[in-house]
Amino acid sequence: MAKKVPAERTHHGDTVVDEYAWLADKEDPDTVAYLEAENAFLKEQTAHLAGLQEQVFQEIKARTQETDLSVPSRKGAWWYFSRTEEGKQYAVSCRLPADGDTPPEITPGVRLDGEQVVLDGNELAGDSPYFSVGVSSISADGRMLAYSTDFTGDERFTLRFKNLETGELLDDEIEGIFYGGAWSADGSAFFYTRVDDAWRPYQVYRHILGTRDDVLVYEEGDERYWVGIGLTRSERYLVLGAGSKITSEVRILDAADPTGEFRVVRPRKAGVEYGVEDAGDFFYVLHNENAENFELATAPLDDPGTWTPLIAHRDDTRLLEIDAFAGHAVVHFRREGLTGIRILPYGQADTDGQADTDSAASGRTAGWRERAEVACARDSYEIEFPEPLYNVSPAGNPEFATRRLRLSYTSMVTPPSVYDYDLATRELILLKQRPVLGGYDPGDYEQVREWATADDGTRVPISLVRRKDTATPAPTVLYGYGSYETSIDPGFSVPRLSLLDRGFVFAVAHVRGGGEMGRRWYEEGKLTRKRNTFTDFVAAAGHLKQAGWSERIVARGGSAGGLLMGAVANLAPERFAGVVAEVPFVDALNTILDPSLPLTVIEWDEWGDPLHDADVYAYMKSYTPYENVDGRRYPPILAITSLNDTRVLYHEPAKWIARLRATAQGGPFLLKTEMGAGHGGRSGRYDAWREEAFALSWIIEKGRGA
Repeated sequence: MAKKVPAERTHHGDTVVDEYAWLADKEDPDTVAYLEAENAFLKEQTAHLAGLQEQVFQEIKARTQETDLSVPSRKGAWWYFSRTEEGKQYAVSCRLPADGDTPPEITPGVRLDGEQVVLDGNELAGDSPYFSVGVSSISADGRMLAYSTDFTGDERFTLRFKNLETGELLDDEIEGIFYGGAWSADGSAFFYTRVDDAWRPYQVYRHILGTRDDVLVYEEGDERYWVGIGLTRSERYLVLGAGSKITSEVRILDAADPTGEFRVVRPRKAGVEYGVEDAGDFFYVLHNENAENFELATAPLDDPGTWTPLIAHRDDTRLLEIDAFAGHAVVHFRREGLTGIRILPYGQADTDGQADTDSAASGRTAGWRERAEVACARDSYEIEFPEPLYNVSPAGNPEFATRRLRLSYTSMVTPPSVYDYDLATRELILLKQRPVLGGYDPGDYEQVREWATADDGTRVPISLVRRKDTATPAPTVLYGYGSYETSIDPGFSVPRLSLLDRGFVFAVAHVRGGGEMGRRWYEEGKLTRKRNTFTDFVAAAGHLKQAGWSERIVARGGSAGGLLMGAVANLAPERFAGVVAEVPFVDALNTILDPSLPLTVIEWDEWGDPLHDADVYAYMKSYTPYENVDGRRYPPILAITSLNDTRVLYHEPAKWIARLRATAQGGPFLLKTEMGAGHGGRSGRYDAWREEAFALSWIIEKGRGA
C-alpha cells in the first residue's frame, strides 16, 4: 500500500485532493522504494506463472528465424540491408555494391565478398541494459554515416559521424539531440533537431563536419508546434516542417546550398495540414484545405504555395501520403478500414524505361501539370490484393529514378511480406516473407471482419483472427487504441500464435479517435467527443459476446490505448476478465493541466485545454481513469511502465494502481516498472520477447478463468 500525502489541486472552482501526487518526484527515495516494492509484489503474485512464461518465451523464440536478414534496398551505388544473428539482441546494418535493379540473393548467416558493416547495434550497445538508435542516415554520395544513440530510454540522443570508406569515427559529437536529421547534397552539412524542457522538438541546427559551432537555422516559438527536418527523395530539397496536431507549415531549401535561407511554401493557417513532395519539375502537395480526407494538388517549383487540384477530396477515401518518383507517383490511401496503393504514371520514358530525369530535374519540362492531369485521369490505377483483411504500404523506396516500387504487406494470417511491384509488367514479385518456423500454416487460421453498433448507432469495425478449429465462444483478447488518428491495421504477430494455438480469439476494435475510417472517424473521437472512443470499445466487447465469438475477454492497450483501458475499466468493469494497460495515459487530466510537463501544450489540440477552459476541465474529469476510480469491483489489472518514459510518465500508472488498491474491490492490481527503459520498454529483442511472454502468460491465465 502506497502512503497517502494529501495535495490539493484547484481549477475552475473545483478542489481535488490527490493523495499520490508525491509519486511524481522521481528523485524522492520513497518513490523509488515504492516502485521497487511494487515490482517485488508483482514477482510474488505472478511467481506461479514462471513456467508458462518460459514456455511462451520458448515458443516465440522457436518460431523466429533468429539468424535472418532484411530484403536489400537500392540506394545509389549500394544495396542496404540488415542482419540479425542468433544470440544477439540487435540488428547489424550492412551494404553491398549494387549492380542492377534486382536485389542480390543473400543467405542468412553468410557474409559476402564486398559486404560492409555500416552499424552494429550489438557492438554499440555493449553491456548496456538499454540501447536505441535515433537516426541512421547516409550522405548522398554514400561516404558518411550520421547516427545517434540512447542508452537510458529518455530519447535524448548523442550524434556521431562515421566515414564509411575508412571506418574512421570523426571527432564531431553532439549531445542531447532528437530523432531524425538530414544531409546536405554534398555531405558537408548535417541538419538535426533539439527539444525543449517539455520534450518538444523546437529547434533545427546545421552542423558542418569538422567544426564545433553549430548554427541555429530555425526555432519554433509556438509551444503547440513540433519541428522536423528531412530530404526529398530526389535529394534536391531539404524540407523543414513545423506542425501542431491540426496545422502545419513547410519550408524548403535547395540541398546544394546548405547555408542558404529556407523559404516558406505557404504560411500556416489554423486547421490546414499539408506536405510537399518533389516530382522533379513540379511539386505534389497533399493537403486538407476544404478537404477533410485530404486532396492531392500540384504546384510549380517557383511558386509552391499555389496549388492546383489533381485528385479531389472523397468522403470514402482518406489520402495518407504521396510518394513522388522520376516517372510516376504513388498514392497511399485508406478506404473502408483498409489501406491501398494507387499508381500515377507520367512523363516520357527512355529506351530503358526510365524517366528523363535530366529534363525533369531542370524544371524546364513543358506541360508538367498537363502530363500529371492526363496520367491521373486516364492511366492511374489501384493495385488489388486478395485477402479480406490486410495492410499494405510503400516500404522505403529511396531511389528517385526506378522501375520498381517496394511494398510491405501483411494480414492477420500472412506474415510480413516484401514485394517489388514492376511498373512495366504490373506484376507483384514476392521478395521475402518473414519465416515462421515450427510448421506454421496460414490455412489453419481465419480472419474475419465484424461490426459492432455503438450507443449512437455508429457501426464500429472489429478485425479478428482465430484458429479454424477453435470452438466458440472462446477466451478473447480485445485490443484498442483510438487516438491521434492512428490506425491499428490488420497485421501478423508471432507472439500472438501462442494465444491462438491455446484456443484464444484475438480481436482489434477499430474505435473512433483512430484513423481507420477516415478523418471524420478521428474527429468523432477527440476533444469533447472523446467518450466515443471508450463506448465504442465497450460496444465491441458486447458484440463479440452477443455474436458468440467471445467468452471471457481480456482488454489490452498501450499509451493512449492505456487511457482507453483505464476508462473502460471504470465504465464497464463487468465486461472484462482482465485488463493489460501498457505505459498507460491514465492520469490524463493532471498531466494536461501542467504545461511544464512533456507534450502538454502540444496535446491541447487533441484533448482540449482544461487549464483555461472550464468545460474541457469538467469533461476530462468525467472520464480520466485516475479521477474516477471508486469502490466498485474491478477486474484484475496489470499496468506496465518504464521509469525513463518521457511520453507517458511512470507516475501515471503508479498513482492509478495505488488508488485502485486502496479504494476498489476485486483485482489484483499489479504494477510492473522497468527501472532502466523508456516508452517502448526493454530494447533488446530477447528481453522484449521475455516481457511479451510475461504479459501473455498473465493474459492466458485470466482468459481461462484461473
